[in-house]
Amino acid sequence: NNSIRNVWIYLPNVSLVLIFQSGNCWLQQGKNGRCQLLYMSGMSREECCRSGRLGTSWTEEDVPNSTLFRWMIFNGGAPNCIPCKESCDNVDCGPGKRCKLNRRSKPRCVCAPDCSNITWKGPVCGADGKTYKDECALLKTKCKGHPDLDVQYQGKCKKTCRDVLCPGSSTCVVDQTNNAYCVTCNRICPEVTSPEQYLCGNDGIIYASACHLRRATCLLGRSIGVAYEGKCIKAKSCEDIQCSAGKKCLWDARMGRGRCSLCDETCPESRTDEAVCASDNTTYPSECAMKQAACSLRVLLEVKHSGSCNCK
Repeated sequence: NNSIRNVWIYLPNVSLVLIFQSGNCWLQQGKNGRCQLLYMSGMSREECCRSGRLGTSWTEEDVPNSTLFRWMIFNGGAPNCIPCKESCDNVDCGPGKRCKLNRRSKPRCVCAPDCSNITWKGPVCGADGKTYKDECALLKTKCKGHPDLDVQYQGKCKKTCRDVLCPGSSTCVVDQTNNAYCVTCNRICPEVTSPEQYLCGNDGIIYASACHLRRATCLLGRSIGVAYEGKCIKAKSCEDIQCSAGKKCLWDARMGRGRCSLCDETCPESRTDEAVCASDNTTYPSECAMKQAACSLRVLLEVKHSGSCNCK
């Protein structure tokens, strides 16, 4: 009886040791306090926390995969989450970030770019076409999940290339949405190898490839745009033009040619949108509303100027 009792006492101890040593490693702890984004099962806390990465957490429960799946899908993560880092000591957040304790005294990496070397203190226009109050504000946005965001030019984003000073060898171009951008022009385009590369520009000119069209755009200083794929044809109406999936042909009565355009745009409900006067001398509450009307009428409409048609 004594030997049986000893085995009965010993087995739970072994089980406890295994549970303590083997658990689940997670890449982050959510705001709900639960572990999220499973990294690997069957890891000790020492192995899990060895990287020193902020956000890494560990759970000691040795549970089946079905339970882990239920926690992640239906419960917002695993309970009893033990973060590897409890303070900002020895936390390396990487360039442009620093460690800070949140309201629950948990360490978090927050965006804190070094703005000490910025000489221009005024607004800047970002590569996303948005104006930022200064370059430091843009760097904070870049840090928050927009790694490709850079300064295009100093000053507010403009609708014309006038007074836009592009850095380096880049050139100012007004795109199809009437926004000024700084782009680098391709001087040489690769040789065309397939007739499928031909494009018909909105100016009625055939371009050998998208590269050739972009180069012409740079030289012209404003967007040409693609009317449709393939060589330009002498179309009498939109019935002669075949558009790719998701696009509709809009007829330009003034120029006597068609243009394939996307017509699935949903206009956001915003009271700050500026009214526009369109090429049909009709005032629309926004540029988006004008585009919707164009798609409905199957005619090409463009912005003549901002504001009501009666104002100018």
